[in-house]
Amino acid sequence: MRFAGLLSVLAGLIWPIQAAALAWAIAGWIAGDMGRTPWAAAIFVAGGFLRAFCDHRAGQILFDAADQTISHQRAALITREARARAPLGSAEIAALIVQKLPLLQPWITRYSIAMIKVAVLPLVLLLISFWFSWIVGLVLLVAGPLIPVFMILIGMAAEQASRRQMDEIGSMNAMVMDRLSAMLDIRLLGAADKALADFSDRAEALRIKTMAVLRIAFLSSTVLELFSAIGVAMVAVFVGFTLLGEITFGSWSAPLSLGEGLFLLLIAPDFFQPFRELAAAWHDRAAGLSVLAELDALDGAERAPFLGEARAARPLDGPLTLSLAGVVAALPGRRVTLPDFSLKRGQSLALIGESGAGKSTGLAALAGLVPLADGQITVCGHRLDHETADAWRARIALVPQRPHFPDQPLYAWLDPDKRHTDPWPALKRAEVDQVVLRLPYGLRTRLGETGGGVSGGEARRLMIARAILSGRELILADEPTADLDPDTAAMIIRALMHLKENGHSVIVATHDPDLAALMDRRVEVGQ
Repeated sequence: MRFAGLLSVLAGLIWPIQAAALAWAIAGWIAGDMGRTPWAAAIFVAGGFLRAFCDHRAGQILFDAADQTISHQRAALITREARARAPLGSAEIAALIVQKLPLLQPWITRYSIAMIKVAVLPLVLLLISFWFSWIVGLVLLVAGPLIPVFMILIGMAAEQASRRQMDEIGSMNAMVMDRLSAMLDIRLLGAADKALADFSDRAEALRIKTMAVLRIAFLSSTVLELFSAIGVAMVAVFVGFTLLGEITFGSWSAPLSLGEGLFLLLIAPDFFQPFRELAAAWHDRAAGLSVLAELDALDGAERAPFLGEARAARPLDGPLTLSLAGVVAALPGRRVTLPDFSLKRGQSLALIGESGAGKSTGLAALAGLVPLADGQITVCGHRLDHETADAWRARIALVPQRPHFPDQPLYAWLDPDKRHTDPWPALKRAEVDQVVLRLPYGLRTRLGETGGGVSGGEARRLMIARAILSGRELILADEPTADLDPDTAAMIIRALMHLKENGHSVIVATHDPDLAALMDRRVEVGQ
C-alpha cells in the first residue's frame, strides 16, 4: 500500500514538469523560437509514459491488495461461522460475504490512495504557485481547505446513510430467505399477495436508503466542483489581466511572463484534482467503514464454538457409554442446565420438556456441538473435550429436525464414510426405498438444500437410512416426528425402534408421547 501510494504521488508530481515544458514551448512560439518544441515534446511524451507506468503499477498493487484482503476476510468469516455461529441469520451472513465485502475494494483502491495524494500533491503545487505569485498561492490556499471542511460535514451524513443501507440489505436478504423457505406454506395459506406486498415494501425501503446515499455523494461532488471552479476561474482572471497589463501586482518582482502565467494556469486545475478524486471516493469510504463496523460487530459477537476440529477421525475406543454430571450448556447470552443421566449400548432415552426448555441444546451438547459452562460429559470412558470430540462424533449419527442436503448425488450423501455398502437394505428398513425409486434419477438424484424433491417426513426417513448405513452405534434424533401426519410418524418410529432392536442406542428429543413411551427411559429437561 505504501509503495502504491508513492507511485501515485510520483505520477502526480510529473505533471508540473510536463506543464512547465508545455508553457516553455508556447512561450517560445510567441517569441519566434521554435527550437524549444522538440525538447518540450520529448519531455512531455516521456512524462506521459512515466505517469502511465506509475498509475498502472499502483493500480495493479492496489487491486491485488484488495483481492487478497477480501479473500482473507471471506475465508475467515466462512471458517469462523462454520465453527461458531454468530447470533445472525444465514442470509445476513451471506449478504456480508457476497454483497458487502466487495465494497472494501473501492475503499482500498480509491479512497486510501486519494487520501495520500491529498496530503502531498496540493501542498507541493501550492508551494510552486507561491514561488511565482503570492496572489495565485493565496487563491488556492483559501479555496483548497474549504473543500475538506465541507466534505467532513457531508461525510458524517454519508456514513450514517451508508450504514442504514447496509442494514437494509442484510434485512432484505433475511426476509427473502425466510419467505423462500416458507413458500409452500405461504401458497397453501393464500398469503402470496401479502408476501409480495411485504417484499415490495422492503424493496422500496432499500431504494429510498440507496437514493439517500447517492444524494449525499452528488452533493459532495457539487461542493467540490463549485469551489474548484471558483478557484481556477480566479487564477485565470488574475493571469489574464496580468498578461494584459491591467494588474501589476501579485508577483514577487517583475510581472508574470507569458510562460509563467501559462504554467500557473496549467497546474491550477491539478491542485484540485486530488480533492476531486477524494470526493469521488468519499462514498467508497462511507461504504467501507460501514462494512468494517459490521465486521467488528461480528468479531465481538458472543458465540458458542463446538468442540474438536471437525475433521475425520478414528472412532473413539471403548464400549459405548454416555453420562452427564452437572452439565450446563453455554449458549450466547443463555445457560441451559441439563439433567444427569447415563446410557449404555442398546438402551434408549427420550428427552422431554416444554418448547425452549433445551432439548435440542442437550442433543447438541451430547454431540460436542455446544460448549459447556459447567459439568462434565463422559463418553466411552473419556471426558468429552476438544481432543476427543471428533473421535466421539465418529460413533454417533445425528437426525436433525431440519435435514440439510449438500449438492451431491443421493448415493454419495447416504455413504459419507465411503464404505461402498449397498444402500437398498437401509432404505427398506427406513421405509423410504419406494420414495427413492420415484425420484427422477433414483440414487443419482440431487435433492434441494432443504430436501426439495421430497417431503419433510421422507427427508427424515432418508436421514435414518443414512444413520443405518453408517453403522454408528448412537442415534441422536431431534423431534423426528414433529409436524408429521400419524402414518408418516409411525414409519419414523418403526425405523428408530428397528435401530434399537439391532443394538443401537437411541436418544430422541421429542414432544411426541407415543415415541417417548417406547423409549426405555424419559428424562425431563428444564425442571
